[in-house]
Amino acid sequence: MTETLWHFINGERVAGGSGRKGDVFNPSTGEVSNTVPFASANEVKQATMAAAGALPAWSATPPAKRAQVMFNFRSLILEHMDELAEIVSSEHGKTLEDAKGSINRGLEVVEFVCGIPQLLKGDYSESVAGDVDSYAMRQPVGVCAGITPFNFPAMVPMWMFPVALACGNTFVLKPSEKDPSCALRLAELLIEAGLPNGCFNVINGDKEAVDTLLSDPKVAAVSFVGSTAIGRYIYETGCRNGKRVQALCGAKNHMVIMPDADMDQAVDAVMGAAYGSAGERCMAVSVAVTVGEGTGDEFIKRVGPRVQNLKVGPYTDPSAEMGPVITSEAKGRIERYIGEGIEAGAELVVDGRNLRLQGYENGFFVGGTLFDRVTSDMSIYRDEIFGPVLTTVRAASYTDAKQLVLDHEYGNGAAIFTRDGDTARDFTQSVNIGMVGVNVPIPVPVAYHSFGGWKASLYGDHSIHGMEGVRFYTRLKTVTARWPSGIKEGAVFNFHSGSDTGH
Repeated sequence: MTETLWHFINGERVAGGSGRKGDVFNPSTGEVSNTVPFASANEVKQATMAAAGALPAWSATPPAKRAQVMFNFRSLILEHMDELAEIVSSEHGKTLEDAKGSINRGLEVVEFVCGIPQLLKGDYSESVAGDVDSYAMRQPVGVCAGITPFNFPAMVPMWMFPVALACGNTFVLKPSEKDPSCALRLAELLIEAGLPNGCFNVINGDKEAVDTLLSDPKVAAVSFVGSTAIGRYIYETGCRNGKRVQALCGAKNHMVIMPDADMDQAVDAVMGAAYGSAGERCMAVSVAVTVGEGTGDEFIKRVGPRVQNLKVGPYTDPSAEMGPVITSEAKGRIERYIGEGIEAGAELVVDGRNLRLQGYENGFFVGGTLFDRVTSDMSIYRDEIFGPVLTTVRAASYTDAKQLVLDHEYGNGAAIFTRDGDTARDFTQSVNIGMVGVNVPIPVPVAYHSFGGWKASLYGDHSIHGMEGVRFYTRLKTVTARWPSGIKEGAVFNFHSGSDTGH
């Protein structure tokens, strides 16, 4: 039996009233599990009005009290971890352990902002001129919006709203319509944690909801994670409407394997990085660059059987290493890319198409796929496939391998596997990539650092969470103050420098 979901506005569940809706699937079975309402412009405005109404009181709440709400929220997430993982897995398809891992990465951001009083401390300079002091403070930007993707329905929202709320902003979240239930549950837990009504709202919907958020004058800042095409649109539209925007976009992450690399370590690393979460990660390794023919031969020899024997199954199977992809459309797109790779002349080592699991014949399953001898002009190399497809490019030298990284449109993540410190140092210093790993395949920073790419992987000046997140969700204000007993000389028409001893 399917359930009709709702919006969450001003601390309450609100039934959808637009008459438009979409289906939410269980990717393992291919069956519709829920129906999600698509908000009208008026419904979105109800949410932004609620957020705007709650803003004055919440922004005036002492940071220590806002931190206490985050402490409570952390406890509730831990208490409901199994429930939240089940919700994520049932709508996305990733294994339960993978779902728990993603929630924990979001939880780390909640833990980070529990220290928000320290993070919001300003600067103070005494006597910048005679009897004049100057100080700086960070204050909330106002109503913030988050537009988040299907691949991490808990983690990515939790990279946004805990920082925004802790900084004194209110928030409207538009989660992916493909798996919205976790966002709705998190909203309820926030209220239980002591967050006042209206401070956090969830609006389900499609482009109409997004466009309304981008044009609503009550929204001051917009955070986005998703594809580059949509991210560019959101950045351009939001900026045109005077909003602060951060848009984290697509990726094509390279993993360079040097001849001196620990091949066992490299193969283990690439299996998890390429095929975990069915490759539906913006930080997934989708290109293995082997340096030297011998390295390429050895890599393919070792990784091929591992991919062939990858255990694919529903999230309810505790032995499954990889689940289905999100929708039948995603499955079709991935399989079309595999076909394009074959047509372009790449060597298909392992073919993940036509995978059928007994009892789950209608599920959206794609098996692990491995290509060898891919070239930079192929679509399977250029485009973000967002599925369990690993392409292997053979480079003659380290210089050639690095050039592939430098020349690619995307600049989210890259990794190098080597025992040589000089090579690793050159790689980390010279690649035009936002997040770099050395013998680490997925270099996602911890919560107190910041996540963000370069090139077409990020639009805007700020990365997400960490201190970059604090800066994005606050505005800098500087005050120059003088408290004399009175301005005895009358009006002053000139500025004084710091070296001026006069008053």
